[in-house]
Amino acid sequence: MTTILGAVVLGTPDPPALADFYRALLGWEEVDREPEWVRLRAPEQERPGLSFQLEADHTPPVWPQLPGTQQMQAHLDIQVDDLETETRRARALGATLEELQPQKNVRVLRDPHGHPFCLFLPGA
Repeated sequence: MTTILGAVVLGTPDPPALADFYRALLGWEEVDREPEWVRLRAPEQERPGLSFQLEADHTPPVWPQLPGTQQMQAHLDIQVDDLETETRRARALGATLEELQPQKNVRVLRDPHGHPFCLFLPGA
């Protein structure tokens, strides 16, 4: 049996808008677009992709986590060559920088719909 990770899927109240953010951030191409589902993939690579599905009642997780609050189930780690430049670019695209930054060579941000993601330098 062969298994392949097809995609990571993020729930969001607006799949097209969040897909547009990550398409610009990652430089990936759009494969499918519907009002309730959008799929991106890296150029020249079929899988894995990054997909966005409609979750009208999406509640962003709390960071750092606190007991009794919406917990982060997963996040994206995105390797970059220049942490400060890419952090500025992500913010210009609509990301917000978290106050708590637990590591020197990592930046914790949130996408426009509240999903945490990290930019990191090689070796971090």
